Amino acid sequence: MGRPTQSEADSQSLTVRDNRTGKTYTIPVVDNAVAATAFKAIIAPRRPGEREENETEKGLRVQDKGFLNTAVIRSEITYIDGEAGVLRYRGYPIEQLAVHSSHLETAYLLIYGSLPTREQHTFFEGEVLRHGVMHSDAEGFFQSFRYDAHPMSMLTSAFAMLGSYYGEANPSLQGQRLYTNGDRASLATMDRQIYRLIGKATTLAAMAYRVRQGRDFVTPPTGLSYTGSFLYQMDHLGEDNYVPNPVLEKALDVLFLIHADHELNASCTTVLQTGSSLVDPYSAIAAGCASLYGPLHGGANEAVIRMLISIGRPENVPAFIDAVKKREKTLSGFGHRVYKTSDPRSFIVRKTADEVFKVTGKDELLDTAMALHDAAMKDEYFIKRKLAPNVDFWSGLIYRAMGFPLDFFPVLFVVPRVVGWLAHWRQMMLQEGGVKIWRPRQVYAGEGRRDYVRVEKRVAVEGLKQTPSSVEHGGITKRTMLASYKGKSKL
Repeated sequence: MGRPTQSEADSQSLTVRDNRTGKTYTIPVVDNAVAATAFKAIIAPRRPGEREENETEKGLRVQDKGFLNTAVIRSEITYIDGEAGVLRYRGYPIEQLAVHSSHLETAYLLIYGSLPTREQHTFFEGEVLRHGVMHSDAEGFFQSFRYDAHPMSMLTSAFAMLGSYYGEANPSLQGQRLYTNGDRASLATMDRQIYRLIGKATTLAAMAYRVRQGRDFVTPPTGLSYTGSFLYQMDHLGEDNYVPNPVLEKALDVLFLIHADHELNASCTTVLQTGSSLVDPYSAIAAGCASLYGPLHGGANEAVIRMLISIGRPENVPAFIDAVKKREKTLSGFGHRVYKTSDPRSFIVRKTADEVFKVTGKDELLDTAMALHDAAMKDEYFIKRKLAPNVDFWSGLIYRAMGFPLDFFPVLFVVPRVVGWLAHWRQMMLQEGGVKIWRPRQVYAGEGRRDYVRVEKRVAVEGLKQTPSSVEHGGITKRTMLASYKGKSKL
C-alpha cells in the first residue's frame, strides 16, 4: 500500500514550530498570503526577567516597519510586478491604455471595473465635467491665502473645505452606513461624490494656480475635454474662442492616465486609513493630498528638475555621478520602491516628452538629462543596484517644458491620483464583511511602570532629543519678551 497523499488543503499551509514552547501550528496560505492574526494564537509564557510590555502570553505580533511585506486589503484594481516591470489597471497593461484610452475612460475602468461602452463613457464624462463648477464662496477661500502660499497647501485645504458644502455626503451626519449599504441609494450618493471630486479636482488646482498669478478665476468651459478644460481654466485671459494646444492637451491626458493609480502607495494608504473611520470622502482625499505633498512621494519629479539644474551642463555629469557614489549627492528619478527593473511608465513618458518638445522647443536641461541617463545606464554601480530611470525622471521635464512652475508639479500628480484614491476608497466601502477601522499594533519599547516623582525631587534629563529646543525669536515677539507689562508671566 502506498503512502497517503497530502490533501490540497493541507499543502496550502505553513507549519510553524515555536522553539520557545515546542508547539507546532498550522497556518493556512490563501492567495500566497497568511493572516497576521493567525500568529496571535502562538503564545508562550513570559521568560524570567522579560518585560511585561512584550505581552508574550497574549500572542505573537508581526512587525513590519514601513509595510515592506504587509497586505492590508484584498484588491481587484491595480497589479504591479516590480521585478518584471509590469503595471496593469484591472488587468489591462498600462502600455495599451496609454496608447488607446483616455484619462476619464481609464478612471471609469479603475472605479467600476470594466471599460465603458460609448454611451457609458459619454454619461460618465458628462457627469464629471458637469460637477466641475465651484460655489462662488470658493473665490474668497482661495484669496484668503497669502500670495506666496504653496499650491499644495491650498489644494489640501480646498479638498477638506469641499466637505463642508455637502452635508448629505457626511456619514457623521447621515449615519455610518451611508456608503457601506451597497443599495441603489447608497451607490448613487457615492457616485455623486465621485463625480464631484474628479470634476472639481481640476477646478481647485486651476484656482490654486491662478491665485498665485494674481489672475481672476475662470469658470470651467463647456465643450472641452477634461485636460482641455484644465488648461483653459489655468490659462484663459479673455481671448475669444480660446482652445488649448492639442499636443499639450493630449500629453497631459497621457500623464494623468499613467498617474491615476499605483496600488497602495503612501497617499492611497493614507486615504484608506482615514476612510476606515467612515469619515466623508472629502476629508479622506484631503488626507491623501497631504501625504502626497511629502518629498518622498509627490515631490520626486520636482527633485529631478532641481537635481538637473544643480548639475548644469552635460559635461558636469561624470563629477555628479562620482559624488552620488560617494553619497555626497542624491540621485533623483532613478529606482523605485516597487520596481526593481525599468518603470513601465517611463517609456510612455519618454515618448510623450518627444511630442511635447516638438511644439514647445527642447528644454535646456534635456541634454543634461540624456547625458545622466546614458551614463547611469552604462555604469555598473547603478546597474547592480537596479537604478533605472522612473516616471519622475521624464515627467518633470515635460511639465517644465509646458511652463508649469516647480512647486506646481505635485498638484499635477494629485489631480489624476484622485481617481485612484476614489477607486480604492469605493472598493473598501463595498468590501465583503464591511469596513473595519485600521488600527495597527506597535511594539512598545519604552519605560516600564514608573511611580510619579514630585518636581523638587526630579533629576534633570539633558541631551539632544531629550529636551525642547531653544528657538530664535525676532520682531514683535522679541521686543515683547523684553518689555514689561501687567500680567507678564514670571516663569
